[in-house]
Amino acid sequence: MSEETSEQQTLAQPKASKAESSQTLAKKYGDDPNSAIDAQAALIMQKGFLDDVIDGIRLGLVVIFFICLILVAVFAGNLPTVFPASQPLFDFAKNLPALFASLPECLAAAKEGFPKSIEEASLLAAISSAWFGEMLHRIPYKTCVLVFSWLTFAWEAMLDIRQRDRLREVRRPVAIAQFVSRQAYLEASAYGLDKSSLVLVKNFFMQFQTTAIIVYDLTPWMWNIVGDAMQTHLGLGAEYEITRSIAYFVAATLISTMLSLPFDLYSTFVVEKKHGFNKQTAGLFFSDLAKNLMLTFFLGSPILALFLWVIGKTGSQFYLYAWALLAAVQLLIIVIYPTFIQPMFNKFSPLPEGELRTAIEALASRLGFPLKKLYVVDGSKRSSHSNAYVFGFFKSKRIVVFDTLIEQCTTEEIVAIIGHELGHWKKNHVLRMLSAVQVQTFVIFFAFSHFIGEEAMYRSFGMDTMPVLIGFTFFQYLYQPLDSLLTFASNVMSRKHEFEADEFSKKLGYGKELASSLIKLQIENKGNMNPDHMYSAYHYSHPPLVERLNAINDPDVAPKTE
Repeated sequence: MSEETSEQQTLAQPKASKAESSQTLAKKYGDDPNSAIDAQAALIMQKGFLDDVIDGIRLGLVVIFFICLILVAVFAGNLPTVFPASQPLFDFAKNLPALFASLPECLAAAKEGFPKSIEEASLLAAISSAWFGEMLHRIPYKTCVLVFSWLTFAWEAMLDIRQRDRLREVRRPVAIAQFVSRQAYLEASAYGLDKSSLVLVKNFFMQFQTTAIIVYDLTPWMWNIVGDAMQTHLGLGAEYEITRSIAYFVAATLISTMLSLPFDLYSTFVVEKKHGFNKQTAGLFFSDLAKNLMLTFFLGSPILALFLWVIGKTGSQFYLYAWALLAAVQLLIIVIYPTFIQPMFNKFSPLPEGELRTAIEALASRLGFPLKKLYVVDGSKRSSHSNAYVFGFFKSKRIVVFDTLIEQCTTEEIVAIIGHELGHWKKNHVLRMLSAVQVQTFVIFFAFSHFIGEEAMYRSFGMDTMPVLIGFTFFQYLYQPLDSLLTFASNVMSRKHEFEADEFSKKLGYGKELASSLIKLQIENKGNMNPDHMYSAYHYSHPPLVERLNAINDPDVAPKTE
């Protein structure tokens, strides 16, 4: 019996009930030569406690929706009298028709009042600035932050659940059935489901943690504890704001690390180990954790102190100086990270002489790439996931290949992957992304300049003073919806760059090898074979496998010209 026939017979079976044990399911779906694979499919289709919770929430939302419809139909105009909490929503719905009716008139007035000279534009800007400043005094900051936070959480949870539903589909999409076996597809789905479960639980925990911090004013509480400790043990008062901010930063980082540690341990030693990826020992895990914390404290603390000093010295135009400082810090980190920081975690060795080194050096020479060093890194020390990348500025470029990639792909396929990476270099994708990041950073600091001195914001969150670091923390809560939009835009740009880099590699003559390497890596890394389109559009920085293969194989998308 063929694999596809077995798959069709499996899908024809009724969905497994919760009461059935895994052994019963294995027997039910294992009455053919592919019984082990069919049993795995049955386990993927079987729902657990988390899925029951999700289904319960879905049903609850549907019930609430219909109850609301019934209440509106029964009470109509008396709804605010019976349920006073519905008054704002009732007023909004009541005024909505009038609002739409007035839109043409408002647009005409706006067109008529559009400034026709520099003087009018300046006057309009001054009036708008005064109005905006007045509005800042009236914003219910804490309420807005809670609403923004829960809306963002609900949106991303909805996307996670959509993707989870796709992972439970045991039939392979037609587009990948010809090159991905049913077993590889089911293994990837099982891996995706385990990661999905962890993400949903972790995000739910983190959301409640954020809500508790906001509702119970835990940020000012912790700020005051740090201040009291400094006063008691060091004799440092409120005038030492920068020192206090560094101490707060260290304490907050430690607490955040401890709260996320159970999830990190479960991810590494349960999920990754279960699916054959984790190679870390507990000693290596905690060694990496300690190194990360030390780097965060020893690099982050002086950088934070410098930022706070610059903001304190440059007045209302601080956003320009802070933005320039952050740009310089980012460039410095890009330079020192691969040379000084990453070797603290991995061993980089020159790629041995041989066919692969010769082929990569020939490709670099062909493209005029200033290759200074060619490394192989011991990625297998921690995981069996694979990768390759290019880094460096100006005439000092380096290429790094993971040892796992060398084990998984042929020489021609690795060269095709390097061709893709060199496509990013040739088309200046790194500089484009850095430029986009700088624009985003400027927007953040410029927006923060309007909130940094807003006493109402600090009071709303329980603060009786206005330290810069705490103000920026509160501002980040407010900025969250815009940050999500900018992250989405960044992912759109990144996916476009990936298509262009694929096209570049194909034009070098590596189209077939690049396609086969992408398939191998997707299978070896158990990547998502069946992504939900909304989930991938929002989260993915790389296009899904099928889209990349279609682009590579379509002569109109990526014609071979060289």
